[in-house]
Amino acid sequence: MMHTTVGWHVELEFMEDDQHTRAVALVRLPDGTEVRAHGRATRHRTDSNQPRVGEEIAGARALNELAMQLLTKAHEEIDTASGRTSQPIHV
Repeated sequence: MMHTTVGWHVELEFMEDDQHTRAVALVRLPDGTEVRAHGRATRHRTDSNQPRVGEEIAGARALNELAMQLLTKAHEEIDTASGRTSQPIHV
């Protein structure tokens, strides 16, 4: 039987104008570390103004960057704990 002992909350914040959406993703880890990542989306001038779509794209890009930072952090912790270079962690 599995027990959940830790939960993470990811925060996303968006800044927008008529053509650009920027997203910031933040997760606070149980060890006190904060990992922050950014994503951007740009609306083409011929596309209709759909802020939700810009948020989805910018948010997905920020979350993807956040995931890569977490993988890198985990990889570095494996190397530090083992004293050797570990195999790459693939997405």
